[in-house]
Amino acid sequence: MFGLDNERWKALNGLNTATEIYQQPKLWLDTLKMIEANKDNISRFINERLEKEKVRVIFTGAGTSAYVGDIVVPYLNKKKEHIYESIPTTDIVANPESYLKKDIPTILVSFARSGNSPESVAAYELANQLIEDISHIFITCNSEGQLAKISKGRENISLLLMPDKSNDLGFAMTSSFSCMTLASSLIFDMENFADNKKQVLEMGSIGNYILEVKYKELQRLLDYDYRRVVYLGSGSCCGISKESALKLLELTRGQVISYNESVLGFRHGPKSIVDDNTLIFLYCSPDEYTKKYDIDLLNEIYCDAGEHKIIAISKNYDEKIKSISDHQLYLAHDLVKTNNEAFISLLYVLYAQIFALLYSIKMGVEPDNPNPSGIVNRVVKGVTIYSYTKS
Repeated sequence: MFGLDNERWKALNGLNTATEIYQQPKLWLDTLKMIEANKDNISRFINERLEKEKVRVIFTGAGTSAYVGDIVVPYLNKKKEHIYESIPTTDIVANPESYLKKDIPTILVSFARSGNSPESVAAYELANQLIEDISHIFITCNSEGQLAKISKGRENISLLLMPDKSNDLGFAMTSSFSCMTLASSLIFDMENFADNKKQVLEMGSIGNYILEVKYKELQRLLDYDYRRVVYLGSGSCCGISKESALKLLELTRGQVISYNESVLGFRHGPKSIVDDNTLIFLYCSPDEYTKKYDIDLLNEIYCDAGEHKIIAISKNYDEKIKSISDHQLYLAHDLVKTNNEAFISLLYVLYAQIFALLYSIKMGVEPDNPNPSGIVNRVVKGVTIYSYTKS
């Protein structure tokens, strides 16, 4: 995997993380099969609730799990009549009345690798406490976690368990993140399942090509030895920029400072982060209108004075993009057909995961346990959940 054998990965204490990045295309197909086998029950549960008037669908989670909603929501809001929202559990738990509305029927979609994070359980309980008509969808990777246990025997909860191997053993969420993102993209677009299935099959093939061949292009970027990395994107790609920045920060134990922003938002102050030791990744949208703004910012950053480097990641090879970036990465040697921005985003994130893994090794950090002191943990610790009384 990525030029190293299993014994070397074991010696680097990175075998779990490397494996969990590498296995994702297979797990995407397993996730697809799981959804297909249960699509009638899933569709029935969701459609019965969406038939009500003024329904809210809230995607929630903490950390990487929160970014699932940030990727799926822009895609769904383009296609669907209902309004989909992404609100982290960490916001809901600290300020429940700001986000949970008593009189609006709500589907709370909770994402969790382990299902044991205190905020995940607390958000579920607060929603039950504050919303009169509440339903839940738990999308989790751990059949033994608290969320999975809570779901048993409750008619207002639909439990979707991801493939067993998506319950990452490494510190950083990789397989868990992409499987939960794919699952949520599929279940709220069941009327287009046949077409989406074809795109997922293409996506699996492209993912394998990135993991087996294209990763070599990322190794060259390590030679810059920059200690600031910025990720930019719009729509679903903005969600991917958040996850990309977090992966690099986690796997390098903060020795590389990472930052994310939207494409248009970057000029409004955040661009101040750029110095001569900054690497900037810009995820180009598959939407032709949105991509016009991507190209404008690429051109601006490329022409700015300084030793910074701008890396464009696009769906297909693009001569214009190549001419205004220091490096252009693209998904496959053949033309990529899918325009599903959530699916494209999951292919983009492979580049971010691999880059973070390789940078972790470069910095002498153990990918499977980048925080041996326990300052940050695989499942968050030290959170006190307080009883809530409505004001």
